[in-house]
Amino acid sequence: MNANSDKVLLPNDVRKLLNVDNKEIVELCKKTSVMPKKNKFGQIYFSIDEVKKLRNAKTSLISGHMKKKENLPVMTKPASQAVVNGLLDTLNKMESNITTSMTKIIDEKLEGMDDVVLELVRCKTENENLKNKVNELNKENFKLKNVLNSFKPLFAGFYVKKEEENNILL
Repeated sequence: MNANSDKVLLPNDVRKLLNVDNKEIVELCKKTSVMPKKNKFGQIYFSIDEVKKLRNAKTSLISGHMKKKENLPVMTKPASQAVVNGLLDTLNKMESNITTSMTKIIDEKLEGMDDVVLELVRCKTENENLKNKVNELNKENFKLKNVLNSFKPLFAGFYVKKEEENNILL
C-alpha cells in the first residue's frame, strides 16, 4: 500500500473535487467497480486512489460525450428557421383544434339553456300575476268582512244592517 491509499475522503469532499452529485458518484462507482467503504461510525469514505479512478472515469465520459456532440450535424440558419416555422404551424393547428373542440363542447352544454331561460321568464310572469290576484282577493275579503260586520243580530236569526263606514280600502 502506498501513502495515497491511507488518506480518505468523505462523499462531500468527492462531490466538491469531481463537481458531481451523489447520483453521479454512484454511476461512476458502478463503471469503475469502486466500492465505497464505511468507517466504524458508519460514514462512507473513499481512498485517494479510488477518487483518482472516479476522476478518470468522469473525464473519459465527458470526452466521449464531446465526441458524440462533434459528430452531430450543424443546422444552418434557414434549416433552423424552417424547423421553427414548422413548430409554430403545429402549435397554431393545435390551438385551433383545441378551440374548436372546446367551443363545440360548450355549445352542446348550453344548448338547452335557451329553453330554461324562457321557462324561467314565463314562471316569473305567472308568479307576478298570482301575486296581483292574491292582493285583489285580500282586498275583496277585507271589503266582505266589513259588510258582514255591518249586520247586527236583532233576535231569532234576524239581522239589522248598520250604516256602512267608508273606511274600506280600495
